[in-house]
Amino acid sequence: MDSSDYIIRGGIEGRERLRVLSRVLGPTTRAFLEHAGARPGMRCLELGCGGGDVARDLARMTGAVVATDIDEPQLAIARAEADGLTNLTFLRSDITLDIPEGPFDFIHARFLLTHLPDPAAALSRARTVLAPGGVIAIEDIDFRGHFAHPACPALDRYVALYTETVRLRGGDANIGPRLPGLLRAAGFADVQLRITHPAGHDGEVKLMSPITMENIAPAVLAAGLATADEIKAIAEELYTFARTPGTVAGMPRIFEVWGRVR
Repeated sequence: MDSSDYIIRGGIEGRERLRVLSRVLGPTTRAFLEHAGARPGMRCLELGCGGGDVARDLARMTGAVVATDIDEPQLAIARAEADGLTNLTFLRSDITLDIPEGPFDFIHARFLLTHLPDPAAALSRARTVLAPGGVIAIEDIDFRGHFAHPACPALDRYVALYTETVRLRGGDANIGPRLPGLLRAAGFADVQLRITHPAGHDGEVKLMSPITMENIAPAVLAAGLATADEIKAIAEELYTFARTPGTVAGMPRIFEVWGRVR
């Protein structure tokens, strides 16, 4: 995966966004990991680990965890924040080119496949390192799921900009509904699906849109889809909406899909 495929700012600045995201999604992701079958003693692989929040949760739930990403600054932060977990290893690895040596009992990825030009190849590669009976658990988005009450034109523009920027980089911001078919085509059995939809009238869930708008600004500018002034105005309107008492905001629908190797 060329880092240029990923439209959201990485490194230290991107890590701060991921901290907010992890606080918002931590409870639902942990519930999904457990529901999909993560258990003590398993050897696990976390793909696209970012700053390592999910990897640390997985390490507390299971056995040995290998967590990979292509962003070296993020990996350095993840190693520094490993909380003394001796069963957790962070490696630089690119799922489009290679994968750590298995076998693994459980593989998880959150918001990774949406950015890949060939998610099917990534899933096929992941399958090669799963032990018989091993589980793959994927969380990914349908960006069309955003909503706001009352209506917020800046949100509509943000969704359009994000979606088109991802498309221009070869990804699919609305990959969620495709996931069950992708897993079956990659040879996974017993594929199952459920959907979560983070939303709220207060709290950090409402801040994800303006924070993400700021973090995709360089990619949007590079694509020529908006000016710096427009991006600033969109972010400011989204922050105002998020901080206005009583407004309601919804993030993308999150598809939770899992299957196993027979």
